Amino acid sequence: MGMLTVIGRMAVIAILVGIGIFLYKKKIITDVSTKTLSSIVVDVCNPALVLSSVLTGNITAGRADLIKALVFGAAIYAALVLLGFVYPVITGVKRDERRFHNLMMVYTNVGFIGIPVAKAVLPDNAMLYVVVSNIFYALLFYTHGVTILSNGKEKIDLKKLLSPGTVMAVITILVFWFDMEIPEVLSGSVIYVGNATTFLSMCILGIAIARSDLAKSIRDIRLMFYIIFRMLVFPMAVAGIMTLLHADRDMTLAFAMLMSLPVGNLPLIQAEKTGEDTQVLSGYITVTTIATFITTTLVIYLVSLI
Repeated sequence: MGMLTVIGRMAVIAILVGIGIFLYKKKIITDVSTKTLSSIVVDVCNPALVLSSVLTGNITAGRADLIKALVFGAAIYAALVLLGFVYPVITGVKRDERRFHNLMMVYTNVGFIGIPVAKAVLPDNAMLYVVVSNIFYALLFYTHGVTILSNGKEKIDLKKLLSPGTVMAVITILVFWFDMEIPEVLSGSVIYVGNATTFLSMCILGIAIARSDLAKSIRDIRLMFYIIFRMLVFPMAVAGIMTLLHADRDMTLAFAMLMSLPVGNLPLIQAEKTGEDTQVLSGYITVTTIATFITTTLVIYLVSLI
């Protein structure tokens, strides 16, 4: 994939984000309506897009590819969990803030941003691997994530695993594995709902940027190092190892892209629920979200050259 092609596709994403900024600045979309739109994207559109990815008939990957993706996904997230403990210590993070940096190392925005970006930028097969990544993300966050954030005080609530996104991801895997035939009325409806995801999610992303205080966050040198290491070096390391192990090209591209994404929202939401100071998390989310236009573009282009 040439650099101009990658830039062109990411430029479309940037324009959609810009529309969100414009709509918020003009008060066409308010904070109240943003919350409603976010719920629609997370609980309706994103899950529909996940399922529609296997209903279009454009995915040519097979069951063997899915099994390999599960193995690679497990290995990648195991490495991230280990880095989550090591990275804050190496970079000299204060002891009381290490758990936040631990979570930011593991949990990037593979759902809200990852799914629509993959649909817009990557080959059709990549969506299958995005689904796998989202399953690992959910399984880990509501077990490992909540435990780390609460310092082991909060009990694991397995019921939270049954979110619309996680349930639909599992259904998508089953539909793919058993090659299920879905009635045209149902599949058509799912595809139409899923098609709304990219525009709505990028608009909401633009709103988040419009509300942020960039000047304060961008002065954090440790944040700049995080962007270089977590959003560039680590994704390229993943791509390099997967290439050496002869992984499928679309699979390598998908996992590398997902690793180049910004800090996820779930750690922030969970921290707010428990009354934690979310300044560090919100600052990282804002700056890394903007940085992703550079990191993701570079990663996709460089991986396509391997």
